[in-house]
Amino acid sequence: MTGTGGEEMGVQAARSRALAVLRVRSRALAVALLPAAAAVILLAGGATGHLTGGVWDVLRWVVSVLALLVLAAAAAVALVVARARPAVTPTVTVDEESAPDLYGMVRDLADRLDVPAPSAIALTPDCDSWLEDRTHPAHGRPPPAAEPDGATLPGGPAPRRGDAAPVLVIGSPFLWWMRVGELRAVLAPVVAGTGPSAHPDIAAARRFIRGLDAAAAVVSAGGRRGPLSRAVHGGLGRVVRLLLRGCRVHAAEMERGVAWAAAERAQAVDYGVRIVAQEQVGLAYAGWDRLLTRVALPAWRMGRWPARLDVGVVAALTELSRRDRLAEGFASRLGERPACDLLEEPGAMDEAVSLLAARLFHGGPSGASPDWSPVGWDDYPEEVVDRTWRTDAARLHRVLDALGVRRAAGHTAPGTGGPTLARVLDHLTTPADEASPGALPTPAPAAAPDPAAAPNPAAAPDPATAPGAASTRAHAAEPVEPAGRAEPPGSAEPAGGDGSVTRTGSPADAAPHRPPAPAHGDHDTHGGHLATHPHVAQPDAAHLEADLPGGDSDDPPGHRRATPTAPATPAAAPTPAAAPAVDEADDEADDDDLAGTTARGAALAAGLSAQLAREEAEASVTGAVAPDAPPAAAAPTAGPAPDPALWDDRALPLLPLQPPRTGREILTAHVTAMVCCAAMDTAGAVPGLDWLDGPSLLFDGVRAADLAPSVLTLVETGDPGPLRTWMTELGIRPEKPVRLV
Repeated sequence: MTGTGGEEMGVQAARSRALAVLRVRSRALAVALLPAAAAVILLAGGATGHLTGGVWDVLRWVVSVLALLVLAAAAAVALVVARARPAVTPTVTVDEESAPDLYGMVRDLADRLDVPAPSAIALTPDCDSWLEDRTHPAHGRPPPAAEPDGATLPGGPAPRRGDAAPVLVIGSPFLWWMRVGELRAVLAPVVAGTGPSAHPDIAAARRFIRGLDAAAAVVSAGGRRGPLSRAVHGGLGRVVRLLLRGCRVHAAEMERGVAWAAAERAQAVDYGVRIVAQEQVGLAYAGWDRLLTRVALPAWRMGRWPARLDVGVVAALTELSRRDRLAEGFASRLGERPACDLLEEPGAMDEAVSLLAARLFHGGPSGASPDWSPVGWDDYPEEVVDRTWRTDAARLHRVLDALGVRRAAGHTAPGTGGPTLARVLDHLTTPADEASPGALPTPAPAAAPDPAAAPNPAAAPDPATAPGAASTRAHAAEPVEPAGRAEPPGSAEPAGGDGSVTRTGSPADAAPHRPPAPAHGDHDTHGGHLATHPHVAQPDAAHLEADLPGGDSDDPPGHRRATPTAPATPAAAPTPAAAPAVDEADDEADDDDLAGTTARGAALAAGLSAQLAREEAEASVTGAVAPDAPPAAAAPTAGPAPDPALWDDRALPLLPLQPPRTGREILTAHVTAMVCCAAMDTAGAVPGLDWLDGPSLLFDGVRAADLAPSVLTLVETGDPGPLRTWMTELGIRPEKPVRLV
C-alpha cells in the first residue's frame, strides 16, 4: 500500500506497538503496587474492626513489610531508569549561524513533508544519516523552546524539553561528496521520521525503552565493591532485563512502523533523484572505508591525524572514477554545487569531524598535543609515509641487535656496518644446510656480543627517545601490499524494516570483519593512461569493479540503531611489568601463523611482536594523561569541536577499524619498510600517497610494483632471489647504510 493510506497504516502499526510497550510499563507498576494495595486493605479492615484476630494481625504485619520492600525496590528501579544517561552518538554540532543554508534546506524539506523540523543538526564521521533524541538533561543544553518558520506543530504549544524534535545527524562524507539535490533526496525519508516521532505514545514508548537500555548498562558496569552492592545491582539488573525482554518485540515492530510511515511520506519528494542518490551512498561508503583503512590509519598510528578527511574522500572517489570505466559517469556530476557549500566554514567543520573520526576509530586524544598533531595532505608523504617506514626499519634493526645479528656481513666493504638492507637479507636467507622451512625456532643461548654488532646510537636510537616511538603500534604502511579491499554493501533503503528509520550503513559495521591483507600487487593507472614503467602495476578490472557499490559482498546493508549500546568494559592495558606475559600469549597465538615461515623469520617476527607490545604498553602508560594535556602550539584554530557532553566514554576506540596484525604481517611490513628506505636513500625513490591504497613508493612519479610477492618469498621460504632481482633492476643497493629516525 502506498501514498497516504500506507503512511496511515504505518503510523497506526507503530502506535499500537507503542501502546503495547506502555502496557508492559503499566503492568510492572501494577505488580509493584499490588502488595501495597493488599496492605492498605488489611490495615483498613483492622481499623474498622472487620479483620481482627491473631492471624489477621500477623498477616497484616507480613504484608505491610513486603509492601515496603517492594515499593523500595520499585523506587530504586525507577530512580536508576530516570537517572541513567541514554547512549548517544558522538557528533559535531552544526550551529545555525555556521550553516544557515543547510538549516534552511532542512526546514524547507520539513515544510514540504508537513512534519516538524529537527531541533538541531550534527555531523558524524559515518556514511549514514539518522534522527536521534537528545532530550535527556545529561545531554547538554536543551534545544530551543520554539523553532522558527513554523517548525512547531500547527496550533500546538511551544515544545517542552521532552517534546522537542530529535536531532538530525548527517554523515560528513555525504556533505562533501554529494551534490545539494542528492543530499536533499537522501535526507527526505530521514526528516520525514520526525512526524511519527512527535506522536505522544510513540515518544513515551521510546523514552521508556531508552531509559531501560541505559539502566541495564549502568547496573551491568563492573567495579562494584562489596557483596551488598553487587547483590543490589544484580537484582536491579534482573528486573531491568526482564522488562527489556518484554518490550523487545513490540519496540522492534514500532520502529518498523515508524520507518514505513516515513518512507511513504517521503515518496512525494524527489523520488527520482533519491534513486540516483542511493548510488552515491554506496560509492561514498567505498571511498570512506578505503580512506580510513589505507590512509588515515597509518597516520593515526604515527601520532598524526589528517585534518581534511572529507576532502580526502572526494579525492579518493574522484580517483576511483578516473581509474574505472564503470565510474566515468560519476565525474560529470562534480560540476554541480557540492553540499558542503551549505556550510559557512567547511574547512573548520572538516577538521573537527576528522578529529572525531580519529577518536572513534583509533582512540586518539580529544585535542592536539606534541604527540598528537594534525597533518595536511601535502605533508602526508614526508610526515607520515617516510616517518613510518624509517621508524619500522629502526625497530627491525633494534630487534636484530637484540638477537645478536652482526651489522656487517662478510662480503661487504669496510665502513658499511650501519643499518643496511643486506643485513636483513642475509639474516632471513635460509642456508642450504639449515632445517626445512616451517620449523619454528628452538630456544638457544644468546651469542656472545661482537664489537661489530654493537648498536649504533645514531642509527638505532633508544625507543624511549626516538621520534615516533611513543605511538601505539607504529604501522608499516605497505606501499605495494594493500589491505583487504572492503566491498561496500548495496545501497540500503533509508526506511528499513529492522527498526531503524534512517540508517544506511557505515564502514564501522563491516570493519571488524575485514579479512587480512592479500599478498598481491597493487593496481594503478597514472595520468589518464596505462603506466608504461616496467615496474608499475597494471590495472585489474576485477579489483576495480569490487570498489563500486553493488559489488559482490557477503555483508547485508548495515542498518544500526540510532543510539549505540554501551561499549563493553575494555581490558586493562598491559603495563611494562606485564609485558613478558603479553609476549608469551602473543607467541602462542602466532604459532600457527608463523609455522609457514623459516626458523629465522619466525624468531624475528616474535621479536618484533614483543617489541611492538612493549612500545604499546609504554605508550598506554605515558599517554594516559594526554587527553587532558593543554593544546600545543600546533593545535587547530578555534572552531567546531566534538560535543563535550557526549564524551563520558572511556572505552576508546569505540569502533576499531582492524584487528591486531599477526606475526607474519608484522615481519612482512617491517621488511617492506626497510626495502623502501633503501630505495629512497640509494635509488632516488620518494614516498607518495595513493588516495585508494595509501602510502606508496614512487620511481620517477610512478608506483613500484612486484615488491610484495618478492618480500613474501623471502619471509616464507628464505629465498632472496626474487627480491634481489627486483632491486637490481631498479638500482637499489642493499649494502649501503640507510637513514633511520
